[in-house]
Amino acid sequence: MRDTPNLTDTGTRGGPASPAGASFAIILSLSFCHLLNDMMQSLVPAIYPILKAAYALDFAQIGLITLAFQFTAAMLQPLVGIATDRRPMPYSLAAGMGSTLVGLLLLAAAGSYPLILLAAALIGIGSAVFHPEASRVARLASGGRYGLAQSLFQVGGNTGSAVGPLLAAFIVVPGGQASIMWFSAAALLAMLVLVRVGGWYARSRPASPRPAARAGSDAGAAVAAAPLPAGKVAMAFAILVVLLFSKNVYTASLTSYFTLYLIDQFGVSVQVAQLHLFVFLAALVAGTLAGGAVGDRVGRIPVIWFSILGPLPFTLLLPHVGLVWTGVLSVLVGFMMASAFSAILVYAMELLPGRVGLVAGMFFGFSFGLGGLGAAALGQLADWTSIAAVYRICAFLPLLGLLTIFLPRQAAERRAAPRA
Repeated sequence: MRDTPNLTDTGTRGGPASPAGASFAIILSLSFCHLLNDMMQSLVPAIYPILKAAYALDFAQIGLITLAFQFTAAMLQPLVGIATDRRPMPYSLAAGMGSTLVGLLLLAAAGSYPLILLAAALIGIGSAVFHPEASRVARLASGGRYGLAQSLFQVGGNTGSAVGPLLAAFIVVPGGQASIMWFSAAALLAMLVLVRVGGWYARSRPASPRPAARAGSDAGAAVAAAPLPAGKVAMAFAILVVLLFSKNVYTASLTSYFTLYLIDQFGVSVQVAQLHLFVFLAALVAGTLAGGAVGDRVGRIPVIWFSILGPLPFTLLLPHVGLVWTGVLSVLVGFMMASAFSAILVYAMELLPGRVGLVAGMFFGFSFGLGGLGAAALGQLADWTSIAAVYRICAFLPLLGLLTIFLPRQAAERRAAPRA
């Protein structure tokens, strides 16, 4: 049988050695839409100082806004993943972006705290629909370079998260809450691109050699193909969730409260604090891209070790240094922690081949949910103690990276090093 580009998700190596041609264009299109999606999401925490002053909110209420859009996404993403594993929905990508569009318009016009929460929840729903199916399409277009494809997809999101606060500093802070409406144009642009991506996906799915090999294959076939016993898979998933908890709760402490911490500790202006947040989020972009590419070569487990446990010395130092070193340490922590997500996600996909939607939905969902719960809890803790105390307590979270020693090595891990 003649070799053809691999458009299936069997959890094995196959297809071209790197994304090329139309498939590479699809990955970049998804990355671009991920940029726009996460840029729009990042506007929510970026305008917290404005909302706090305008509505006299305390830290706990700020945390609940983060919880509204992150926990909504966390609850829905696994359900969306299960549904699209059974029946892929190419045009759901554009529909999900429509929910984000409505949420942005409502956030710009909201005049009360409950409406702000509703707007944040709609933005969360948009992410819940977008991430699982977009991850599936990126993996199908990867040509076997799963870590690289996932990193390129994820780096778009991290870039958007970094750009959002910068745009907020120069557009939303001077223009006020209503100026968020201008960003609805980004949602419309993303919808147009995703309609084209959906068309490519709809045309490409029949190219699979047999239905059971598609990314949407049934659970029985996926489980049968799993390289590890069910007990070890369950243990590995539990460890990965704990590692995500460590990474995302600490990251939430920076993305949600870093600007407020800098203002409180060093007396900087809102715009200067936003610039520091932008630099931190830019470090997340670089770390994400590096983590996926390195993981394809040396394996996922070494990257997870480096990403979760490695930042410990820097997190311990950060609450005790001045403004300049706070910026430097936040960049180091951001770079290292960001390299974990692509490695964790691809490792999990290799644990359950054929269930890309479920795994992506679970782990993007866990990522959003743990970040949202962490933000809400840390906000309450900051009200009880101080924002500085939050960073002193969170500094010990990377110690959970020691659990990486219990992750089983898969066949894909053992052959990662020689992979080109």
